[in-house]
Amino acid sequence: MKKNVFIFLFFCIISCSHTKEKLPYLGNHTYLQHDGKEIIQYYQIPKFRFMDQDSIWIDEYFFKNKIYIADFFFTSCGTICPIMKNEMLRVYNTFLKDPDVLFLSHSIDPVHDNISILKEYANNIGIDGKKWHFVTGEKEDIYDIAEKYLAVVTEDKNEPGELIHSGAFLLIDTNRHIRGFYDGTKSDEVNKLIKDMKTLLKK
Repeated sequence: MKKNVFIFLFFCIISCSHTKEKLPYLGNHTYLQHDGKEIIQYYQIPKFRFMDQDSIWIDEYFFKNKIYIADFFFTSCGTICPIMKNEMLRVYNTFLKDPDVLFLSHSIDPVHDNISILKEYANNIGIDGKKWHFVTGEKEDIYDIAEKYLAVVTEDKNEPGELIHSGAFLLIDTNRHIRGFYDGTKSDEVNKLIKDMKTLLKK
């Protein structure tokens, strides 16, 4: 847990340091030698497959040539999730008419958050299911992909809902590179996310 929190804070610091015109590539990169030159292979979100609120299988191909925002939540969360939802809705409404932007929210409570619960949740906040996907799957797969997104997700019986997750919003580019890490509970961080999305869309 301490290791995950450290990773979260480390990448938050990095994301806050990038400039207006150049966004970082977050994660552990691979360095290769080719013809005497060093080539960087930037960290990439691996392949995934989850089912969304409309019973549609969602995988990496859904986001081909798109940028997207990813986060982790659960519908019965009464602590940071309502704040995250409102902030994400603000981002969603900003880019509602932009076809190059999508949203991907992973439930970390697959026992409770089945397809019908996720559908009801999506309907209650009034979003377009083709633009914002709320997904579920096997617990092991969800926790594994959270780690790949450098997000903190764990269980703790002392916490409400017995689950802990970071409030991170992750900005993913068209090649599944992580380009930003933002605290989704803070409006100024989300303002920065919106600004960085506009920068990324210009490229």
